[in-house]
Amino acid sequence: MKKFSTAAVCFAFATASLAFTASSAQAARATCAFLANAPDSHVVVTGDTLWGISGKFLQHPWCWPQVWDMNREQIRNPHWIYPGQVVYFDRVNGRLRLGNQAGAGGNGTARLSPQVRMEGLGREAIPAIPSSVIEPFLSQPLIIEEGDLAGAPRIVATQEGHVFLGRNDKAYVRGDLGDDTSFQVFRPGLPLKDPETKKIIGYEAAFLGSVKLVKADETDGSGAHVFTVLAAKEEMGVGDRLMPVPPSPIMNYVPHPPEQPTDARIVSIYGGVANAGQNQIVTINRGADEGIDIGTVLQLYRLGETIIDKTEGRKESVKLPDMEYGTLFIFRVFHNISYGLIMQVTDSVQVGDVAKSPE
Repeated sequence: MKKFSTAAVCFAFATASLAFTASSAQAARATCAFLANAPDSHVVVTGDTLWGISGKFLQHPWCWPQVWDMNREQIRNPHWIYPGQVVYFDRVNGRLRLGNQAGAGGNGTARLSPQVRMEGLGREAIPAIPSSVIEPFLSQPLIIEEGDLAGAPRIVATQEGHVFLGRNDKAYVRGDLGDDTSFQVFRPGLPLKDPETKKIIGYEAAFLGSVKLVKADETDGSGAHVFTVLAAKEEMGVGDRLMPVPPSPIMNYVPHPPEQPTDARIVSIYGGVANAGQNQIVTINRGADEGIDIGTVLQLYRLGETIIDKTEGRKESVKLPDMEYGTLFIFRVFHNISYGLIMQVTDSVQVGDVAKSPE
C-alpha cells in the first residue's frame, strides 16, 4: 500500500489552545458530544485513523478539530499523531489530549511542546481515513469539463496487428507533451448531470491505463511520439487521450465541516450502480468553487418527498422532512464536482440524495 509523506516540515501542537478558524467556529456551533461510554484513553497503533480514533470518543467523528482545538493549518496538515502515543480524554474540559506511553507526568499526560518533523518522517503518521480505500481514486477517475480533452495528446495508431493495446505494446501519439514523459490514458465517459438543474456539469473520463514516452517526435509536428504501455486496466486504442500523471497527493486531512453552509446533491455512484453503501464512492454537485475542500464532512439525507394532505377534507401540498442517515468524507475536489467516501450509513445512498453541512 502506498504511503503518503509530508511535503514540508510539519508541527505537532498537541496541547496548545489555538483560536478557531471559520471552519472550526462552525463546528463549535454544532452539537459535539462525547460518547457516554467513551474510554479514558486510547493507545495509537498502526492501522488507526483519525476518523476511527475520533469515533471512539465522539458521537460525530467530524468534531475532531473542535475537541483538539486545531487551527486551519493543522487541519490541512495533521501529521502529528503516531503509533505508540496515547490519546487521553480530559473529561473536565471536554477535550482530547495527546501524551506518551513512557515518561508521562503524574496525571498520565505529557505536556508536549511544538515538535518539528522533517520531510519524510511523517510516513508513519496515522491517516485521516483508510488510504487503501480511496487510493485508486486519487488520480482516476478524472472529472473533466466539456472540451478539456479535445487538445490533449491522442493515440493515432497502435502497434502493428493490434486493435487494442496491452502491457508492453507500442502506442503512437500526436499532440503537445510539454515536459512530461509519464501519462495516463483516458476515454471520455458519460456526462454527469446536476440533479437540481438537470444541466451537464462535467464528464467522468474512464481511466484505461498508463504509458511512458519512449521516443519523442523529432519532426516539426508531422510525425508521432512513441509510447510503451506500462499498465492496462481496460483496452485502449486509437482516439483515446493522454493526461500527465499527477504528483502523489498528501492525503492526511482531518475531518471537518465545510467553511460555509453547503446543501449538495449526490450526482453519481461510481461504477454506475443504483445504490451505494459504506466505503463506496459518490460524486456531489459542489466543489472548490463553493468552498468544498479535501477533508470536508457532510451528512447524508434522504430527500423528503412532497405529498398531498387529504385529511379532514384538505388538499394541501406538504414537504416531508429530509431524513439523515449517514456521513460523507470528501477526498478529491474539482471546480464544481467532488468525490466523497461513504463513511457510515443506516440506509442505501441514491442519486439525488442530499449531502449538507452537519447540524
